[in-house]
Amino acid sequence: MPKIINNPLSPDVFADAAIGFFTFNGNMRITLESARSDYSTSPIEVDRVVIGRLVMPVDSAEAMAKAILDQIGRMKAGGETPPNVTVQ
Repeated sequence: MPKIINNPLSPDVFADAAIGFFTFNGNMRITLESARSDYSTSPIEVDRVVIGRLVMPVDSAEAMAKAILDQIGRMKAGGETPPNVTVQ
């Protein structure tokens, strides 16, 4: 596997939720949403806006899901959690 090269300029993406997913051509497509407000109205309206889609091979999505669930399990158990986890 090629080495990982850090890019300090890569953006962080915050999503309030994953609102759906499907598989196509061996890839998992996950649609992400964020709540956005419109301050031009009173009262303020909040909309759910699609902010992007994460597309990755199913095997990689499965490895990521397992790593996330493992980390959540450690957090709920009150145990020590590693400061970072690399999924490869």
